[in-house]
Amino acid sequence: MTGLAWTDRVIAPPRIVLLPKLFSPAWFSFRHICVPGNASGITRDFDVTNSIEAQGRLYGLHLNIAVGLSSVLAAPATIGRRAEPAPLFTPQAESIIADKYIVKFKDDIARIATDDTVSALTSKADFVYEHAFHGFAGSLTKEELKMLREHPGVDFIEKDAVMRISGLTEQSGAPWGLGRISHRNRGSTTYRYDDSAGEGTCVYIIDTGIEASHPEFEGRATFLKSFISGQTTDGHGHGTHCAGTIGSKSYGVAKKAKLYGVKVLDNQGSGSYSGIISGMDYVAQDSKSRGCPKGAIASMSLGGGYSASVNQGAAALVNSGVFLAVAAGNDNRDAQNTSPASEPSACTVGASAENDSRSSFSNYGKVVDIFAPGSNVLSTWIGGRTNTISGTSMATPHIAGLAAYLSALQGKTTPAALCKKIQDTATKSVLTGVPSGTVNYLAYNGNGA
Repeated sequence: MTGLAWTDRVIAPPRIVLLPKLFSPAWFSFRHICVPGNASGITRDFDVTNSIEAQGRLYGLHLNIAVGLSSVLAAPATIGRRAEPAPLFTPQAESIIADKYIVKFKDDIARIATDDTVSALTSKADFVYEHAFHGFAGSLTKEELKMLREHPGVDFIEKDAVMRISGLTEQSGAPWGLGRISHRNRGSTTYRYDDSAGEGTCVYIIDTGIEASHPEFEGRATFLKSFISGQTTDGHGHGTHCAGTIGSKSYGVAKKAKLYGVKVLDNQGSGSYSGIISGMDYVAQDSKSRGCPKGAIASMSLGGGYSASVNQGAAALVNSGVFLAVAAGNDNRDAQNTSPASEPSACTVGASAENDSRSSFSNYGKVVDIFAPGSNVLSTWIGGRTNTISGTSMATPHIAGLAAYLSALQGKTTPAALCKKIQDTATKSVLTGVPSGTVNYLAYNGNGA
């Protein structure tokens, strides 16, 4: 034997769990914890055998947490200590959440290891990622953090942080964005579009939720899932506003698209990076069985400091076949240090104003793929009302709606091809105030007006 194993005599036939060789007997200290999977805490009679011929009969599993984790994190290939600890990233965020971490496993680690690892932790995991993104998030002790960083199956670990909506509340104003994206020249108040209008597409609004009962949604909207404990409605309004720009009757780009709200931001407009990754992971899985013959689109009007885990979560969502529109951010700076805006596979959206200038707040830079109306945008609001607000949050759903519109009109394609189609169709070089190195592309639906 090249490691250490236990035989559980309660289970028939006996269960053998091989512990990887890298966890030497020196790692073991004997004190009570439950056998993994034994929620009742019933003691079990089992044998412990290791390669240095230490044997003994114990009652209950007297191993410390390092053993519990090590037994479930066996890598599928050659086991051995890594040359360097797994990277521990600190996102460029204003608010780091103390003692909370996002653990990303390598893709070749068995999926069952995620659940088993979580069950061995001192604290219950906040989120377990089982679909596009492979890992979990939650509290870790210093010992657990150290051990996970030393395991070859861990890709990286990142401190959890807070992300917020990318919108700025403004005074009331008239809608103009729909007219702008359906005409080459500014000033039109008429929205021209093909009556396919996004039919057959599913658009996920990963945000504060959606007021599905709003009459503007005509029964096409669903509040699908919440990752905010105790909150199952849009108590803020931001998500409902974005959904309205995507697909409401009066204010929407794609007026026949189905709209699905996934709540990852609380009623104050903020949420954890780990919860946002859970939302993306959920959409990647749900979109496979939702029934969207013309394609699945996701809109994320939120952002925070650069985060490797958020970017990988976004990339995993795109790799699952979902087109992802994300906000560039409202800091009037280069978006390369913002997530998920800096993820290359996402379609990153800057904001424009009614006078065809870059909105004064809009981020810019080489990661921006397209601009869309983002200043003084009128759309749906909670309570069956409307509201006019500004931000790259408002520009992003124009692009999500446009992606749905083009998918219904021209057929389903890859996310990368769809973002390029939006760029190719765009009105070029009409915006003022766009810095060098940033594309000067303004969204256009291609109807010939």
